[in-house]
Amino acid sequence: MPDALDDMTGLVTAWAGRPVKQTPIKGGLSHRISKVETDDGARWLLRVLDPRVWEAGLGIPLDQEVANTLCAAAAGVGPEVVHHFPEAGALLLEYLDGVTLDATRVPHHLDGIATACRKLHAGPRFVNDFSIFAKLAEFRALCARHDLPTPPGYDDVLPVVADIERAIPVHPTVPCHNDLLAENFIAMGAEIRIVDYQLSGNNDPAFELGDIAAEADLDPDQTARLTRAYFRDGDHDARVRLFLIMSNVTWTLWFAVHHGLMSKHADFDYEAEAASKFARAVRDLGDPGLGSLIDDVRRR
Repeated sequence: MPDALDDMTGLVTAWAGRPVKQTPIKGGLSHRISKVETDDGARWLLRVLDPRVWEAGLGIPLDQEVANTLCAAAAGVGPEVVHHFPEAGALLLEYLDGVTLDATRVPHHLDGIATACRKLHAGPRFVNDFSIFAKLAEFRALCARHDLPTPPGYDDVLPVVADIERAIPVHPTVPCHNDLLAENFIAMGAEIRIVDYQLSGNNDPAFELGDIAAEADLDPDQTARLTRAYFRDGDHDARVRLFLIMSNVTWTLWFAVHHGLMSKHADFDYEAEAASKFARAVRDLGDPGLGSLIDDVRRR
């Protein structure tokens, strides 16, 4: 990918009517992001979307991501969209001056995270739908088509994954982020804001919570705390736990596909991350309590 951030300097300067300085921000694994500042103190976040991401099946089409980012902003959870540069596939966003979470901080913000998710889920519906089961099938097809390697033993777990899919009933969908690794949460005091809508779409809210738990590797008690902070009861604990497993199983292949089809970040090992996620999935799929979780979900 050409240096998209440098290419944007002229466009942003022309829009702002004054010179701007860009500082690349480390963390985006697919798109390019930078802090944009002017001498008079204005600050924004520039997000340059790489069309190869959705072309490779690793995100939603750019027009959908832009539309969903606007919906999330309207819900009061996502950053405000300051300007859209459609000719460059770029968004200039409100700069959220807060603390970017990491996995170790997530357990300390479960109530705030649950509140932010409820706000997002109650906001305007997104323009597309999302299913983690459909995404898994899509990634498997991509791996087969391009002869991409998957972690050893991956196919061995798929019969149990099929049991999970059959057990989970269809629930009403809400606008979900679907990719809530800790770094997509910005803590602004007690308030949590959510960024990066690359995989967003209307989905079962229980997947959102399971995905958060998977990305932060929450233990069962922490996962239950998050679930009950969101739902206000314990009726959804098993469904969230099963979606936690589906998150790790499916996003294993996101990293496998990215490793095989996309350019790499020099400081990130996509293949190792695929192996790590799959190891977590195998751990949970081998838990003696898995059958009870499946039975619990089937009864509801």
